[in-house]
Amino acid sequence: MHPSLQKLFVAIELQRKETLDSVQHLTEDQLNKPAAPGKWSISEILSHVVSGERMSLQYIQKKIQGAAQTKDTGLVEELKMIVLKVSQRLPGLKFKVPRSMAEHTTVFNNLSAISQEWEQVRNEFRLLLEKMPDEYLNKKIYRHPRAGYLNVKHALMFFREHLIHHTPQIKNLL
Repeated sequence: MHPSLQKLFVAIELQRKETLDSVQHLTEDQLNKPAAPGKWSISEILSHVVSGERMSLQYIQKKIQGAAQTKDTGLVEELKMIVLKVSQRLPGLKFKVPRSMAEHTTVFNNLSAISQEWEQVRNEFRLLLEKMPDEYLNKKIYRHPRAGYLNVKHALMFFREHLIHHTPQIKNLL
């Protein structure tokens, strides 16, 4: 795995483990109880994050097959990533879940299932990154629903930012 990807991957894995550790003491009822009607529970938040990563992985697996013919990212995509990062960190800023994601989100009702699925997604992602040729690092093989086409490093950065975005919701529910 390229060192820049390794660094990003290690960081998101640590973040994943810390997040799961922070909720491990919850009962199934606590995990599935929303703060208010119409709001997400911790299990729904984590299922959303995991499903987003799963869908991203599937997209990248598909796009990497034709990556040699794909354009490289540049300054525009770096600027998009900065805006995306800021958008995820602004408190109170909410986004409507993209329809395709909402339709493909599996809600796991227990921590064991969430943890297993997330670990599986990350293991598959690690294997993909280990096989990825260095010349594909800057290829537009990741598609964010709002920011458009980005590279695999941006995908890993977004995974981190996405969980940072949802962490206050989780903390409020704790």
